[in-house]
Amino acid sequence: MPCLLDFLSFNAIISEMKSRFPLPAGILIWVLLAVGCFLFACDQGDGVKKVDLSHRRQIQTPTELDSLTYACLPQYSHRVSFARHHLMVSYIAEKTGLAIRQVFPDTFKEHMQMVRDGKIDISFSNPLVYTRIADHYQARAFARIVEKSKSPTFRGQIICRADNKAIENLQDCKGKRWMAVDPASAAGYLFALDHFIKNGISKSDFQNISFAPGPGGKQETVVQAVYLGQADIGSIREGTLELVKDRVDLPAIRILDQTRAFPSWVYAARKDLETEVVEKIRQALLELNPENADHQKILQKAHFNAVIPAQDADFDDIRRLLEKIGENAYE
Repeated sequence: MPCLLDFLSFNAIISEMKSRFPLPAGILIWVLLAVGCFLFACDQGDGVKKVDLSHRRQIQTPTELDSLTYACLPQYSHRVSFARHHLMVSYIAEKTGLAIRQVFPDTFKEHMQMVRDGKIDISFSNPLVYTRIADHYQARAFARIVEKSKSPTFRGQIICRADNKAIENLQDCKGKRWMAVDPASAAGYLFALDHFIKNGISKSDFQNISFAPGPGGKQETVVQAVYLGQADIGSIREGTLELVKDRVDLPAIRILDQTRAFPSWVYAARKDLETEVVEKIRQALLELNPENADHQKILQKAHFNAVIPAQDADFDDIRRLLEKIGENAYE
């Protein structure tokens, strides 16, 4: 819109305004000047410009760029992952003098991709995911945990509703709806599948096999699905029921069977992370002492008893299992 003052003289406007609005000339002049400035300002530029919000990128702060990243495989919700590991992250940072922060991938697959892309420096994952990131992206194991049971191994559990009379033993799972945690879940899928096969039950024997939907919180989702009757059976890792006791009526859930034990969860460093950095973190983890009151708080929050050394060969049993039952876990 061209400026109004380009078409009418200032005096003509004053005359017109005085005839319409019987106000003193001084007041009319000030009103006119204000309106003119507004119209002039509105006329500047080339009009409204559209902003394409699809072209965005995350701006990293200097703190983020200088920090090491620590990620727990998202078997539980981000809230639970943070609660379990924030003391551990703070301890490692203080003990080593390294800047370190926790990051939260939404899915098992995203966790592996972030290791591949160098966005996760320290991965805390199940042994199945570890073999994937080790064999494909050259991550390297340097420590693994001792479970709260004081064992360096863990198992999967197969659950159903306690009042489900149609499921009394493992063979009764045939023809039923099975919800597992994720194709890359060790105790929440692979260990259970191995257990079924050993007992003469194949994948085709189930009415269907589904995986917990959505980002994070997948162990809780499986328990809730069984509780609500959305699945007949579920597979989870031992220890999960304790974590969901405030959301599910535990007496309504029955542990139908348990799998054999496999090497516990593992700490791994991404490819090319400096050896001296990895060694500092490994040493800090190995020095956690359950007899030390401060360390005990950290370990209790994290839901494990201690940390022990690990090497890649510790997880060859997982590789043999994957090869035997033909599961590819996103390959």
